[in-house]
Amino acid sequence: MKSRFKGMRALTAGLVAGGMSAFWGAAALAEDLAGQPTPGAIDLQPGVTSLRHSAIFFHNAILLPIITIITLFVLGLLVWVIVRYNKRANPVPARWSHNTPVEVIWTVVPVVILMFIAIFSFRLLFAYHDAPKADVTVKATGYQWYWGYEYPDLNVSEFISNILPEEKALAAKVPYRLAATEPMVVPVNRNVKVLVTGADVIHAFAVPSFGVIADAVPGRVNELWFRAERVGTYYGNCRELCGVDHAFMPIEVRVVSDAEFAAWVAGKGGGAPAPTPTALNAAANAAGGANTPPAANAPAAGQPAAATAPNNPAAPPPQNAPAPGAPAPAAATQPAPKAPAAP
Repeated sequence: MKSRFKGMRALTAGLVAGGMSAFWGAAALAEDLAGQPTPGAIDLQPGVTSLRHSAIFFHNAILLPIITIITLFVLGLLVWVIVRYNKRANPVPARWSHNTPVEVIWTVVPVVILMFIAIFSFRLLFAYHDAPKADVTVKATGYQWYWGYEYPDLNVSEFISNILPEEKALAAKVPYRLAATEPMVVPVNRNVKVLVTGADVIHAFAVPSFGVIADAVPGRVNELWFRAERVGTYYGNCRELCGVDHAFMPIEVRVVSDAEFAAWVAGKGGGAPAPTPTALNAAANAAGGANTPPAANAPAAGQPAAATAPNNPAAPPPQNAPAPGAPAPAAATQPAPKAPAAP
C-alpha cells in the first residue's frame, strides 16, 4: 500500500512539474507584440504605462503564486484523502467530527492571505484613482458603433473614428478589427486624461497596453488617465456588449513625439485655447490692474449698473428707426393751453 501511495504521489508531482514546464516554455517561445494581441501567447499583453506594469506585477508576482500554491495544496489533499481514506485502505472509518486546531487554521490562514493581497490591491487602486495633473485631455464618446474623440483644451472638435475596412487593413498590414480610420493621437511621456461617456447605450473604453478601462455611460462622464512611455500604435476595443456591431468598435491610440503631436493638432485646426475672462482678470489682478482708479462714468459704489441688451447685428432694425446718416426728426411740440376768459 505504501509503495502504491508513493507511486501516485510521484506521478502527481511529475504531472504538475510537466504542466508548469509546458506553461512557462510556451510563454517563453511566444514573442509578445506591443499594443496588440500575440497569436499563441498565453501571458498578459506587455504594458507601456506605470499602471499596466503595476497591474502585471500584481497578477504575476502576487496573485498567480498564491493561486498556484493553494491549488496544488488542495489537489494534494484530495489525492491524499482519496488514496489514504478510501474504503479498501480504511474499512473502519474514524468517528470523530471536530478538530479545533484544524478549524482555527483554515479560518485564520485565509484571512491572513486576503490581508496580504489587500495591501497590494489597495495600493494599485489608489494609483488608478490618484490622477496627476493632465497635460492633454481627450473626450471619448461611444456611439453605435464607432468612437468620437474631442480635445477640448486644444480646440480640436470631435472627429469620428470608424473601423478600418478589411481591404484597407490588409493593404496597410495592420490588424483588421483593431485598426481605425482616425486614431486618437497623444504625446509620449505626457499625462493624458480621458473623459469617457456614451451617446446611446453603454459602451466601454479599454486599451490593454495602457492597463485602463472605463464604462461609457450615457448621461455620465467617467475618467481615466495614463502616461505612455514609448512611441507606437496601441489597440483596444469596446468591452461592453452594445449591440449587433459591438465587435466592430476598435480603439487605436497613436503615441507620438511632442513635435509630431503639435503638428497633428495644427493639422486639425486646433491650438492653445483662448484665455477665459477669469484668467484675464486673474492676470490683471496679479499685474496690479485691480489698483487702477475707476472710470469717470462708472456707477457709484453700491449702485448696480444699468442693464443693456447686447447688440445683435443680424437682427433687423426697428421700423421707426431713422435710416443711417439721416438727421434725427424734430421733437413734436404741442401748443400751450390758453387761459379761460375772465367773466
